[in-house]
Amino acid sequence: MNLLYQLASRPAVLVSVLIGLISALFASIWLVLPQPPKTLTIATGFPDGLYSQFAHRLKTELAKENITLQIRNTGGSIDNLALINDPNSGVNLAIVQSGVGDPTKYPQLVSLAGIFYEPLWVWYRQAAFTKEGGSLTQLSQLQGKRISIGNDGSGTQVLADAVLNLNELNMELVKPEKLKPDEAIEKLQKGDLDVAFIVAAGEAPILRRFYQIPGIRLMNFDQAEAYTRVLPYLNRIDIPRGIISIAHDQPKQDMNAIASTATLVARNDINPATVSLLLGTSYDILGNYSRLQKPGQFPSSKGLDFPMDMDAEIFLRDGPSFFYRHLPFWGAVWVERFIKILIPLLIILLPIFTYLPAVINFSLKIKLSRLYRVLKDIEKRSNATGNYSALHAELLHLEKRIEQQKVSLLQTKEIYDLKSHVELVRHQIEKLK
Repeated sequence: MNLLYQLASRPAVLVSVLIGLISALFASIWLVLPQPPKTLTIATGFPDGLYSQFAHRLKTELAKENITLQIRNTGGSIDNLALINDPNSGVNLAIVQSGVGDPTKYPQLVSLAGIFYEPLWVWYRQAAFTKEGGSLTQLSQLQGKRISIGNDGSGTQVLADAVLNLNELNMELVKPEKLKPDEAIEKLQKGDLDVAFIVAAGEAPILRRFYQIPGIRLMNFDQAEAYTRVLPYLNRIDIPRGIISIAHDQPKQDMNAIASTATLVARNDINPATVSLLLGTSYDILGNYSRLQKPGQFPSSKGLDFPMDMDAEIFLRDGPSFFYRHLPFWGAVWVERFIKILIPLLIILLPIFTYLPAVINFSLKIKLSRLYRVLKDIEKRSNATGNYSALHAELLHLEKRIEQQKVSLLQTKEIYDLKSHVELVRHQIEKLK
């Protein structure tokens, strides 16, 4: 209590202690509040796929902000989900095909945005469908055919299973093989395979190798709209004639297709500043990234498997914040971190500042009470002693102490009251001479 009394009687010390506590609290929150990581790892797919191409462009853009993006090639979306879901994998981001992820199995994952369409391309040997007039328009025609449904770990396999099940084609009615695209191409060339499923963007280099196989055709989905109604994560898109290759006239007619969406996925503890940077950079990359999308269509909040990250949702709806629009990335990061700390501190400090005048008044009252104690002692002794000169000297010393008190204009009344009381005691002493 004595320490509190001493602090209360010395405003300068009290303010210094308060500033020290605020500074310590600010520094503690600053250190605890996480800042964006300077190294990220993204799980993509095959090295020559569009996932990997997007990641390499993203890497180039992030390097401009002194952030390193490491690219981990995988077998596809299933592998990517396993990596991003494992906190010990070192993977911070993953590109995942819509329709592959189950939110109930991966509750820690969030979607940041859809980034481009990925049609399901069904390539078939025309010679394998002579009874159907050499044309494949419905998947129910695949009964008894040798088909590749994609390699283990790929999103192609998941989507192929889904559409085959809709056509009531179980594995006993078809002859499925789990092949990588390269393996499927090799078997199609040899005639050991009738149909190959592959999910890829229209610009994927692997498509060139398919249409260069003699006698190979691309399926037109006559029931495209029906698939999108039954499987909501799919989109119906129009494939213009020649969009894959104008030189080779691929495809050779306008076509209907069903497409999933390549989505950028992260764990739900991703830093908000990282989300803003990734989406802002993605806008620049995706402006004219895919031939099958309209300008400004991606990044998008549609067709996602996982709940959308709150910061990503705000960014896609409202765009970047004021600071990210007008400051360099790291400058905006530091300003926003400062604000995030300052607002809670203000909530704490505003009541303190409200009571600060009362604290200062209380401090003055403590000081004046000490002086009044001295004055009362002089008055008491004036009735019991004849040493009036000594008492006058004490009064003069007390007045000097009063003059040394530094007070505001609002507090001068307290000082003048004390001075008038000193005069009263002086008159009392003079009457007793």
